[in-house]
Parts: sequence; C-alpha cells; structure tokens
Amino acid sequence: MYEIEEQKLAAANSKLDVISEIVNKEKLAADVKFKKLKAGIDLGTSSIVLVVVNEQNVPVFSAYEEASVVRDGLVVDFMGAISITNKLKERAEACLQTNLNTAAGAIPPGTVGNNKKIVGNVIEAANLEVSAILDEPVAAACLLDISDGIVVDVGGGTTGITIIKNKKVVFSADQATGGTQMTLVIAGFYNVTITAAEKLKRSKVKENEIFSIIQPVVEKIGTIIDQYLTKFQIPQNVPVFLVGGATCFEKFPDTLSKMLNRQVYQPHSPRFVTPLGIAIGNEKSFS
Repeated sequence: MYEIEEQKLAAANSKLDVISEIVNKEKLAADVKFKKLKAGIDLGTSSIVLVVVNEQNVPVFSAYEEASVVRDGLVVDFMGAISITNKLKERAEACLQTNLNTAAGAIPPGTVGNNKKIVGNVIEAANLEVSAILDEPVAAACLLDISDGIVVDVGGGTTGITIIKNKKVVFSADQATGGTQMTLVIAGFYNVTITAAEKLKRSKVKENEIFSIIQPVVEKIGTIIDQYLTKFQIPQNVPVFLVGGATCFEKFPDTLSKMLNRQVYQPHSPRFVTPLGIAIGNEKSFS
C-alpha cells in the first residue's frame, strides 16, 4: 500500500515543484504546452492563490497575493477578495495570452451554507464562471489521487480533516485550530506583535526553536485527529496526508506520526497542495 502511495506522492510532488519554480514570477512553466486550461482559486486566511493547469493537470501559471480577507475559514472582506482575485486573473491572462473563463473554488468542510455562496460570488465578480466549489481536503485529495487515506489540511484559521475510503469521502470536519493559533503562541512567548510573530513563524532561520514553541498547538491538532480516527476505527495502515501552509515545518510530520502511530506523508510545498488540487478538480476546461 505504502509503495503505491509513495508513487502517487512523487507524481504530485513533480507538479508542486513546477509551481515553486513559477509562482509569482510572471512566467509560464518551461516546456509545458496547453490547448485547454483549468483554473483554481484558493481564498485562504493569509493569501489568495490562483493556479492554472493544462489538460494533463500540469501547472502552467501560478500567482498569489497576501491577504486578510478570510478569518476562521469564512470570507470577511468581500470587496477585498474580489479585488485581489481580479488582479490575479489579469496577471494570468497577460502571461497566458488568453482569457480565463471558468474557475473552481473551495471552502473548509462543513461550511457549505452562505460561505459556499460567497466564495462563488467572489469568483463570479471576477468575471469567471464557477465550475465547482470543493471541500478543501477533497481538493487536496484530487492532486494526491488518494484511494484510502486521511487528509489533514492545516490552514491559517482552521484544520480540515477528511477520511477517504475507496476514493469516496466518508467523513469530513473542520476545527478552529491552525496557523493563527501558532502565531498567537509565538507572539506571547517572545512578547512581540502578531505581525512580528507571523514573520518568525515563516522564517527558516529559527525553525527548530519556533517549532518547539508551537508544538503544543501541533499536539492539539494531533489529539483532534486521533479522536476522529478512533471514533471511526480507521486501521493503522491507512496513512495521513499533511497539507496546508501552517505545516511547513520539518518536524511536523514526524511529530504527528508518533502521536497517531501511523505513516504521515507531507508533499512538497504544502501551501500549494489545495490550490493546485482545486484547479485539477475543476470540472470545466477552456481553450
């Protein structure tokens, strides 16, 4: 089982590596041709990301802009979200030399009510047809091609947990613990502003020291995951796939693996897993 999952992870990593090479560089992926395109927009707590893929689901363009338009998984600045989404769309169209007509979006699991409608409205306000609104962990599963597994998506304000069996979602939940809580712990420890704490969290210079400070938050996330896995009696050989920008710590997967007593995989560039998965999960392509 693990050998197959590792092969799928390697395939996903190759696509994520392309995004790392082209993101915010206003250039297309090298040697990647396209006739049809699919777009995905991820309205995150700390940024909005646009990814465009070709018919083989290989990224051809990617860009993001830092933003504070989402809080705890909910859009709180509608006009700000529209403005940034429009800018990203214009950048993509200038680079691709073609118009984007459709795009998919995503929401944290369990927030399908007004938030689903609002995310769709943001996309439509950017003159894009909404092709799909996915649950964020489901989008990640589209990229990782998961048959049986647990997707843990640790974002800025929330952690999404989705259990997949035979390529179908059997359970999905969202908990209000994520990168924001990590930032608050760092701010309190160093007695610095939230802005300064956020910079420390993202810096690789003191990564080990910072991780030791936020480890209680990581362990809380692990405890929440374990409760769900115990409740649904998920076998120990079913692996966890760890995604989301707040997981960008080398020790994060090992810490979770020891707590859960199961294999934990972390793709390359975990902050781009969901936006790339949204584009791949987009049901409509355009020429």
